[in-house]
Amino acid sequence: MKFNSVFDIIGPVMIGPSSSHTAGAARIGKAARNLFGEEPKWAKIHLYESFAKTYKGHGTDFALVGGLLGFETDDTRMSKALTIAKERNMEIEFIEESGATDHPNTARVIVGNDKEEMELVGISIGGGKVEITELNGFELRLSGNHPAILIMHNDRYGAIASVTKILAKYEINIGHMEVNRKDVGKEALMVIEVDQNVEDTVLIELENADHIIQISKIVS
Repeated sequence: MKFNSVFDIIGPVMIGPSSSHTAGAARIGKAARNLFGEEPKWAKIHLYESFAKTYKGHGTDFALVGGLLGFETDDTRMSKALTIAKERNMEIEFIEESGATDHPNTARVIVGNDKEEMELVGISIGGGKVEITELNGFELRLSGNHPAILIMHNDRYGAIASVTKILAKYEINIGHMEVNRKDVGKEALMVIEVDQNVEDTVLIELENADHIIQISKIVS
């Protein structure tokens, strides 16, 4: 029999009021920051269904921005995240969407700076847990609860093998892995959840593997 952790039931240590609308939202924002690789200069946040209806009263707005600022769910600055973002000249826009989604707690977060931008879709599934379901148009399933490596690569023979060979060399165990592509022979996205945080030296070696375009990571 599998037993749930008490934190699966009551949610993580957090600044309230809601594990789904606050802690989960913060983790979506933090995932966006991590995958972008730095603090963005601007963000457009599209909110759907329950998120769109209650984001101000339930703290979803400041929690998403707190995540973008790099705050953990229990950071005492969380409730002041909107003010802190303004002080850091981060431009934030919230858009209330009327369309239906597969999950009521859904946010589409577009972040960027003067050179580039990135888009992801995250859902808060309860108890502070989240799933990232889309990244720059690629469908994926990323829990955000484990360290992960996201690898953009050319859809070519040997790309996956070159990555897994390096991970095996450093005795890094793969917990979950999936590969998505938009078309045969075009760009593809490799998503690998691992059991431990990956050192930057390993990432540098991965970047030099066959057919790799770009690498980002999420730490636990």
